[in-house]
Amino acid sequence: MLNRRRMLALGGMAAGAGTLAACGDNTGREEQGDGVSLLQWYHEYGEAGTQEAAKGYAADYPDANVTVEWIPGDYDAALSSGLLTDDAPDVFESHLNRGMVEAGQIVPLDDLIADVIDDIPEGDLIRNTIDGTVYGINMIDDPQYIVYRPSLFEAAGITAPPTTFDELIDIATELTTADVKGIDFGAAGGTDRLGQHMINSLGLSFIGADMQAGFNDPRMAEGAEAVKRLNDSGALLLGAPTDWWDPSSMIQGLTAMSWTGLWTMPALIENLGDDIGIFPCPGFVGGTPTVYNGGWATFVNANSKNVDAAKAFTKWLWVDNTEAILDWCLSYGFHIPSRLSLRAEADQLTSGPAAEAVAISEEYGWADNPDWTPAMNTAVNDMMSNIAIEGNDPEAELAKAVETVNSELDGIFG
Repeated sequence: MLNRRRMLALGGMAAGAGTLAACGDNTGREEQGDGVSLLQWYHEYGEAGTQEAAKGYAADYPDANVTVEWIPGDYDAALSSGLLTDDAPDVFESHLNRGMVEAGQIVPLDDLIADVIDDIPEGDLIRNTIDGTVYGINMIDDPQYIVYRPSLFEAAGITAPPTTFDELIDIATELTTADVKGIDFGAAGGTDRLGQHMINSLGLSFIGADMQAGFNDPRMAEGAEAVKRLNDSGALLLGAPTDWWDPSSMIQGLTAMSWTGLWTMPALIENLGDDIGIFPCPGFVGGTPTVYNGGWATFVNANSKNVDAAKAFTKWLWVDNTEAILDWCLSYGFHIPSRLSLRAEADQLTSGPAAEAVAISEEYGWADNPDWTPAMNTAVNDMMSNIAIEGNDPEAELAKAVETVNSELDGIFG
């Protein structure tokens, strides 16, 4: 069972104040003879065995003494402050943001992937590239979608998953009973992600070609009103013991449908057997279904005392060591390898709902735009929350979000 799963953050490592107390099982970096010592950071993965695996990869590296630190809690905040200290990691996982580049926190990694660039999915290259330079290498791809119990659909006479958000509301309402809610979108009732899905569903963009908000469209307000109808329906599971990234609510029978990610598939199969089905986020206002292709990428600290050694370790682990890449993606929860050639070797992803997850991620998937800042993301989330939960005027809230995003973009691009 997952004990914690960090939601994919959009934010870069904005400069922050303060120092970070050392975390992890071994925080020292004592030199081994004349060898180089490196520090590598991971957020706290919830899947059993991940921490041991990460330490095992580090121990296998022959050219440096690599210490792994496992960072619990708010990883993004810890990394923001940690990168400013003398104990900053040499190698770390995160998500690319233009602020990281402008702050001089990371180094280009184009040379590490030059020989395999044609084997990297286009979306993974785009989200790790700023102004034509690659700064990150994706370690895993994590599609997010909706999982459901086919047995509950059948009992209610529902013959197929929804393809529109209005259909989703109807089905969630029909499946809701005194003991089981229709759907779990997480603690925020979906307001912290459905706005982004709406942008993609409607064929809009986070940032337009004119470097202004690309979602200033009345259909956004209409779609947000649909999310309000869901919030008002009584079909949402709210106040669950765990958030959406943990499958416990689904496994315990608290909900008939749930937002989730591919990493939960082994736990769902173990507990629910073949009573599992999945489908993408349904389309909004005549738009297409969508799947958010999340994941984590690895970066090298530009302020490391051993940049070249850190780059060499990164290449060894996340480019050359295909055995470790497959192990990381398939042995501790399921993830899609960020290499096209390795996907053909991922037997666990070739059948059943896992294979379907791969298929819908390829057909409907979208990934982060590294120019999309945390403030922009918060503006969209606030818009959704203010409409769906607070009942504010949709058009006015859309205008506020657009204004905030445009102000951010003007500050970045002038």
